[in-house]
This record gives sequence, C-alpha cells and structure tokens, in this order.
Amino acid sequence: MEFLFTSANSKLSSGRSAVQDQENGSDRVILVSIIMLMIFGVLAVYSSIYYFAESNQASASSMIVEHVVKLLVAFVVMLIASKFDYHQVTRFSRLALIISWLALIAMMTFGEEVFGAQRSLSLGFFSFQPASLASIALLVHLSVLISNKQEYIKDFQRAFLPIMIYILITCTLIGIEDFSSAALLLVLSMLLMFVGRVNLLHLGGLCLIGLLGGALLVMQSPERQTRITQHLKQIKNIEAENFSLYEGYQTQQAQIAIARGNVTGVGIGQSTQRAFLPAPYNDFIFAIIAEEYGLIGAIGLILIFAIILIRGLAYIARRAPDSLGTLLAVASTSFIVLYGFVNAGVASGLLPVTGLPMPFVSYGGSSLVFAGLMVGVLLNVSKYSSANSKRKS
Repeated sequence: MEFLFTSANSKLSSGRSAVQDQENGSDRVILVSIIMLMIFGVLAVYSSIYYFAESNQASASSMIVEHVVKLLVAFVVMLIASKFDYHQVTRFSRLALIISWLALIAMMTFGEEVFGAQRSLSLGFFSFQPASLASIALLVHLSVLISNKQEYIKDFQRAFLPIMIYILITCTLIGIEDFSSAALLLVLSMLLMFVGRVNLLHLGGLCLIGLLGGALLVMQSPERQTRITQHLKQIKNIEAENFSLYEGYQTQQAQIAIARGNVTGVGIGQSTQRAFLPAPYNDFIFAIIAEEYGLIGAIGLILIFAIILIRGLAYIARRAPDSLGTLLAVASTSFIVLYGFVNAGVASGLLPVTGLPMPFVSYGGSSLVFAGLMVGVLLNVSKYSSANSKRKS
C-alpha cells in the first residue's frame, strides 16, 4: 500500500488545499458495487428469514418488505450525503460525537436488550444503535483532527493526546456493551492515524492501552471469555451430543452450512442450516450465502468488497484533492470493507463470534443507514477526486 501512503503523505504535508467545483459525478464502480451488495442481501435475507418468520408466527414477506424499505432509506441517505461537500459535513463531527456519547450513556440505562446485551436505544417512533453513530462520528472527527494538526502531527501533547482522548472515551463507552464494535473501531482509528503520519511510537502506546482495556472488558464478561476460548480451541470435530450446548454451537452450524454449499451451492432458498443458526439473516448471513450459492457465490461476494477496497484506497483516497479527503476516503472504505470481512471471517470460523453485520447484506437496521452515510461521504470525495484527476491529465 506504499502507493497510497506516498500520495497521501504529499497532500498531508501540504495541508488542506482548495477544492475546485465538481466536474464529474460520483464514482460508478463504488455505486454499482453497493447496489450489487444490496441485491445479494435481499435474496439471502429472504431465504434465511423464512424459517425464523414461521417459527415466530410472523410473515416472511412483511419482514423482507421491511428490509427492502430500510435498504431504500439507506440508499437515499447515501445519495443525499454524496451531494454535500464533505468539508461542510465535517463541521458537525464534534457535535455528532458528543451526541453519540450521550446516546451511549442513555442506552446503558434505558436501552433495549438484544441477545443478552443492551445495544439499541428507542426514541418511541424508532430505535437505533448508538454504537453505529459513535463509530462514524469518531472516524469523521478523527479525519478532521488529523488533517488540521498536520503541521505538528508528531507532537505528543498538541496532536496525539487530544486524538487519543476522543478514541479512548468512544471505544470505552461502546465496549461496555459491545466489545466487538469497540475493538474494530480501535483498529480503524489506528489505521487512520497511521495514514495520517502519527508517530509510530505513540501508535504503539495506544495499541498497548487498547490491549489492556480489551483484556479488562473480556475479563468482566463470562460470555466474551467463552467466545474467545472456544475460538482458540479450534473445534475440528462436530459431535452430535454437543449440539444442544451453547458453546461452539454457532460456529459448528456455520461451518456445516459452508460445507454443504460445496462449489456451486444447494440452490436459492434451499438452505437447511437457516433452521439451526441463530440470527442467520444477520450475524451469519455469509454462511447462508455460502450454503446456497456455494464457493462461487461466497468468493463473488468477497470480490465485491475487494473491489470497493481497491477503488476506495487506490483511486479515490489517492486522488483526493486534500488531506481531509484522503482521510475520509480511507475511513469510509475501511469501515465498510472491514465489517464485511469480519462477518465473513466469523462465519468461516477464522474469527471469534462477534455479532457484527455485513454492510448492505445483513438484515437491516440503523447500521444500514449509517453505512449508507459513510458511502455517501466516500462518493462525495470521489467527485472531487475525479475532477482533480481530470485536471492533472
């Protein structure tokens, strides 16, 4: 990734440059890739949700309609966000971050419990996950801070310390109820700081603090300890008598689904593991896709995320007209792709169970809308990237 860092560093060193008027539209490769993910998701969610709806005396059709509506809302949010100059949007990043902190605190007291954890906050007419809002608010605000502090980015007191405080507060508030999201957010924050030329020694210190904090959060939760120990055991033998136990059950069923899919899959709507996997329409959607579409479908889905990754970093971030654009492109691209890869890694047994959705593929909620917002920011940066590239040529 040297090509990205070299290009980014040249802009970061010179600070924020003036951005010219838009000349081209949003990046079509990113837009088409997101639409493909949505289509993939609708088909997979409809199949995986059928058994859940029947067993809970609900209507599968109404649930899939609700999912499609949320996808359309996310798509509209994405298009609207792509129309606003990213320099104007980032002015509200600090306010959004403070609001997200208040929402996280309120969630701990008044939040709705889902699968044993309080992760949603209801406002009467709708509910949302404050962790999703806090994640994107932090990434956007970090982009602003790192960009503005480029002249003294290596200074511990003036640059690193204020940045670290925002990261630690946000990750701690999220990690109390949602360790997986907090850990992933810390990784994304450190990646953004690395691209922003933050002192590597300082980054190492933050990494150490993150590991110590993560260890404390794991120690205070027996469920988290179980997930990690089960993953470390690398379960190889699937024993029928253990299927009724909680430990290792999810991973076992996901691996059965992937194994049944073979190369070409069992066929659309023919999944049997949707009856055994908890939340097959969300956390383990990749396992259902691998079962019904086989290795071909699973690889195809991963390739879409890979295209977004390459396009977002190698093209949009590299050609952004200023440091803020580069950092926002890196943050938005990494946010979408890393969530997708982690979801696939969990279903494949490569990572411990996290409960993180696959963007635009898993059954929708507020995370869909926030993912749409991040892609909208990326598309807006791409407009200036395209124009900037065209002027240079």
